[in-house]
Amino acid sequence: MKTQRHAAILKIVSSETVASQEQLRELLKGEGFDVTQATLSRDIRELGLAKVAAPDGGSHYAPPPEAGAAIRPHLGQLLPAVLVSVDGVGPLLVVKTPAGGAQALGLALDAAGWTEIIGTIAGDDAVLVITKSERARRAVQTRIKELAGIPH
Repeated sequence: MKTQRHAAILKIVSSETVASQEQLRELLKGEGFDVTQATLSRDIRELGLAKVAAPDGGSHYAPPPEAGAAIRPHLGQLLPAVLVSVDGVGPLLVVKTPAGGAQALGLALDAAGWTEIIGTIAGDDAVLVITKSERARRAVQTRIKELAGIPH
């Protein structure tokens, strides 16, 4: 419920100018979430929403630069659901997913903060993982398989 509510809050502040918590509370109610002011304050803090100045002199809520991070699934939850295959050569690893799954997996890999990974590039159904060395690639490949529940 909290994840869905957070997603609804981010959608609202991304698409509308919301000047107050009370206005946000009413818009949330329209989305099916009847929350208290205390819950909404906590959600705003957890999501990292900020009040920003508007050109007209007022202010409104704005999502954090990486709003998707707040609702991003953990790698351990995502991998078993989306991993199709993983294969690599040298420091490069290609992780295949069903169509549309690569972006979420790339974000989750980036958020994991594994020191062996230099960066990721996600397409629609594949993520290119660039590691520091061939040895690092093998370690990442093994860890991905373990998290996905695939024997290696």
